[in-house]
Amino acid sequence: MSIKDQLNNDIKEAMRARDKDTLETLRLISAAIKQIEVDERIVVDDARLLAILDKLCKQRKESISQFEAASRTDLVDKESFQLNVIQRYLPTPLTEAEIVDMIRNAMQETGATAVSDMGKVMAILKPHMQGRADMSKVSALIKSQLN
Repeated sequence: MSIKDQLNNDIKEAMRARDKDTLETLRLISAAIKQIEVDERIVVDDARLLAILDKLCKQRKESISQFEAASRTDLVDKESFQLNVIQRYLPTPLTEAEIVDMIRNAMQETGATAVSDMGKVMAILKPHMQGRADMSKVSALIKSQLN
């Protein structure tokens, strides 16, 4: 079952259970998917869906940090709940050791030796790490290994 099918089934379940908060978050995800499909005239596959979910998670994390700075615990709670629901659809996160190992393999595969080769390494890693690792942290790890 694709992630999109699972999402649609979960929307129906949330409606049956009258779980308003979960339903709101699931509809938010569905709306983001539909927006991409309409704008780009494509059908979103699981790989693209992971990128969308990853972006939604990043937005929620940024909102949480801003709301915490403003001492808005009510909004922090809401964003945290949404983040937890969105993360249900992401694959299990990679460990630090797995990330470092994948970076080394990609660097060997591309023959990367300088920071200018970073794009080649990222191009290999992104499809395998999307939704499973914070790509900004991966980028920092690659830079540290290429210096």
